[in-house]
This record gives sequence, C-alpha cells and structure tokens, in this order.
Amino acid sequence: MVSWIISRLVVLIFGTLYPAYSSYKAVKSKDVREYVKWMMYWIIFALFTSVEVVTDIFLCWLPFYYELKIAFVVWLLSPYTKGSSVLYRKFVHPTLSSKEKDIDEYLCQAKDKSYDTLMQFGRKGLNVAATAAVTAATKGQGVLSERLRSFSMQDLSDLSSFQEEGQAKNASSVTTQPAAAQHRTHTMMRSKSEAGYSKASS
Repeated sequence: MVSWIISRLVVLIFGTLYPAYSSYKAVKSKDVREYVKWMMYWIIFALFTSVEVVTDIFLCWLPFYYELKIAFVVWLLSPYTKGSSVLYRKFVHPTLSSKEKDIDEYLCQAKDKSYDTLMQFGRKGLNVAATAAVTAATKGQGVLSERLRSFSMQDLSDLSSFQEEGQAKNASSVTTQPAAAQHRTHTMMRSKSEAGYSKASS
C-alpha cells in the first residue's frame, strides 16, 4: 500500500507536473531542441500510461513492481540516461514510421464511422424528443379539453339553474300581480259603495 502511494506521487510529481512545467519553459523560450526533447518524452509517457493501466491490474502482485515503476519514470526523465529519447529513437519512431499509413487510414475510417454514428444517434435523439413533445402536447390538449368541458358543463348547469330561478320569480310575480289588482279593485269598489251609501243617507 505504501509502495503504491509513493509510486503514484512520483509519477504525478516527477512524471507529469515537472515535465509539464519544463514544456512550458520550452514553449516560452522557443528552443527547438527542448521542443523535440519534451515531445519525445510525452509520446513515451503516453505509451507508459496506457500500458500501466493493464500492468497495474495483472502485475501489481509482483514484488518490487511499484519500485520498478518509480525507477522507470526516473530513468525516462534523467538527463544522464535520456531514457525517453532512447526509447523513442530505437523503438517508437521506427515502428510508427513503418505503420504510419495504416494508422492514418484507420484513424480516417474511425473518424468517418464516428461521425456517421454520431449523426445516427443525433437523428434518433431528435426523433425521440419530437415524439415525446408530440405525446406531451396531445396529453396536455386532452387534459385541457376535459377541463374546459367540465367548466362548460358546470357553467351550463349554473345557467340553467339561474334561468329556472328567474322563471320561478317571474311566475310568482305574475301570480301575485292579479291578486294585488283584485285587492285594489275590491277596495275601490268598497270605497265607491261607501261613498254612494253616505250620499243616499244624507
């Protein structure tokens, strides 16, 4: 466990941060030799990181495995051993030069396929989004029409009850009006008869 922590710290500090700062200095000074040196280092370090993912799973049980990783990173960086330059010139550059056309063709095919795949996924995503939007709109329209229908039915029932109340009031006023008219007629006739009786008695 301690060896793992120490190896991770060494790889992080001496294998990543220090070369990154040195690359910044090379870019700032515009020194071509430093450019080439650090580009070779980063190519080797990228390969080391890719291999490390597999070896950490299958070879971590070996004794002194993490110590060997620390020694390898120090060997890559050392200005005396120039490990990254040695590995690049003897192994990586000849291999990549012989396979460069095949790698470029494979990368072009992968780029085209990835573009086509991305377009297909984009179309499918747009279709799914459009279907979801149409479904949501139709459901929302159904809910809205149901609500409007319930409101309209309630309003109609309120209107009919209001009309029934108005008709009942009109009917009661019609029935009460003749009774009032009859009452007035009776009172007028009574007053006339009383007036005629008083005239006759005098």
